[in-house]
Amino acid sequence: MDWHHQLLDSVIWLCKAFAISMVAIACITALLGKFTYWGQQFLRVTWVWFSPVRNWRPLGILSLLILMTLFAVRMDILFTFWSNGMYTSLQNFNAAAFWSLMAVFGILASVHVVRGLVNFYISQAFQIHWRVWLTENLMARWLDQQAYYRSQHLPGRTDNPDQRIQQDISGFVSSSLTLFLGLISSAVSLFSFTLILWSLSGTLTLFGAEIPRAMIFLVYAYVLVATVFAVKLGRPLIKLNFLSEKLNADFRYALIRLREYGENIAFFRGEAVEHRTLLKRFSHVIENTWAIVFRSLKFQGFNLGINQLAVVFPVVVQAPRFFSKQITLGDLMQASQAFGQVQDALSFFRTSYDEFASYRAIVNRLTGFLDTVDAADQLTMPQIAHQGQNFAVEALTVKSPGGAILTANLNLALAPGAALLVRGPSGVGKTTLLRAIAGLWPYADGKIVYPAGQQCLFLPQKPYLPLGTLRSALYYPSAEPAQPDDSAVRAILEQIQLGHLTVQLDTESEWSNILSLGEQQRLALGRVLLHRPQLVFLDEASSAMDEGLEHAMYSLLRKQLPDVILISVGHRSSLAAFHSSELILQHGGKWILSNLP
Repeated sequence: MDWHHQLLDSVIWLCKAFAISMVAIACITALLGKFTYWGQQFLRVTWVWFSPVRNWRPLGILSLLILMTLFAVRMDILFTFWSNGMYTSLQNFNAAAFWSLMAVFGILASVHVVRGLVNFYISQAFQIHWRVWLTENLMARWLDQQAYYRSQHLPGRTDNPDQRIQQDISGFVSSSLTLFLGLISSAVSLFSFTLILWSLSGTLTLFGAEIPRAMIFLVYAYVLVATVFAVKLGRPLIKLNFLSEKLNADFRYALIRLREYGENIAFFRGEAVEHRTLLKRFSHVIENTWAIVFRSLKFQGFNLGINQLAVVFPVVVQAPRFFSKQITLGDLMQASQAFGQVQDALSFFRTSYDEFASYRAIVNRLTGFLDTVDAADQLTMPQIAHQGQNFAVEALTVKSPGGAILTANLNLALAPGAALLVRGPSGVGKTTLLRAIAGLWPYADGKIVYPAGQQCLFLPQKPYLPLGTLRSALYYPSAEPAQPDDSAVRAILEQIQLGHLTVQLDTESEWSNILSLGEQQRLALGRVLLHRPQLVFLDEASSAMDEGLEHAMYSLLRKQLPDVILISVGHRSSLAAFHSSELILQHGGKWILSNLP
């Protein structure tokens, strides 16, 4: 064999195969994106990443990976020709040809190893960059327009969105590239090795009939029948893999809640109930896992049997031609290898069906996540404007998710320095009104006018303390400045009677588990003093303090921020001394607005 010609043929083959592959991929992508639901799902999740308008590099690197895949197929072809020559030299006892072919093998093997390492690095780098972009993109969608919160109000909302961002994206990126390149490799291998098998195939007499080029027809019929049975056996894996992701996420979420509410559970001695809940969710995981195991036994057992039979099938078919000396030992071995390559290429979908099933479940979960984000963006909200210095509510009507009116046609206006106390019986909708005024409640209509260009802070009954240092918790929702004013921060901690914490300002810890609820509420008031907003909502933000401490904190707010607009929800009558007006909510949507002495 002239290996110089083989090298030239390989270069020409790679160029032709690459050009044909790129044209075919472009056409298939366009057709899949337009006419198939899967294609539309894929493009919806990640097309922007590949768009050359955004950046040409992803498509460029993907083209390089396709070229490396084609190179691997060509190497397999060269190895079959090498195998033919090597076995023929053994059959002919040609030592010179044998050792010459060993030298050729050393070159081919070295090139193959280098290609594998380069391909591994490029594919891993590509996946990392793709995953980073997709994660950042979906996180931005999740946080934009407060979809993470508004989605709670959707019927049948997405389960475990955190898992879809963290785990499903990783699986999507990895499986997309693996299946895509595997499909290209199989298609090119099928065409290339079919030509080799065609040249090595002979006539087979079967039941008195002669079948020309029998190996070609037999391998296609063999794999087609096997694929039909494999698809039938593997179809239930799609649903089972989807359930596996969901049930595992539900179990993990229950474990996270156990840690988050550990103190409450410990006080109630609720370990037995929590144990039963965890065992129940875990049992669902195990039941589904056993279902996957039994289904996979059938599927993989069938595939293993088919693959083992394929090892001897081509040798049995070609053996009569070998013993009649129509072909050499090298031809027999090359035909066997070509048969295996064609069989593997045709069997790609069959052997990868379980991975396709998992991939489909992942794509469904990611598109379901995007459906939730889009639906959250479509939820109606009150009209919000930022103008002037006053805060105003115009014709605001707040409803429950079931349609019951909680507050009807509310109108009020608050000037700088004004303070409104919202009161009413439990369950009347006081907190819901604050959510609607803050633009968080979708079952409301009307107009809300905020002071122009001013920051608003919302202080709930249980404050949110982010992970990190005590300083970062105090600065939240703003980032820590590069050069913080320690004297100002320490002064604020002294004013809110948390001066003993000044030495721990830069200590990282889970402060929500260290500070009492009363201390957390005072820290939230410290945020108000630090940020000096124009408008503050306090939803029972001092309920964990005694009346004396509450009086001191409200006095501090009124003294340090005389122009701030306060809107407080509270039950204690002592709060009236710090507010200029009172809004009493009543059942049926009624309300009474009056001035306080």
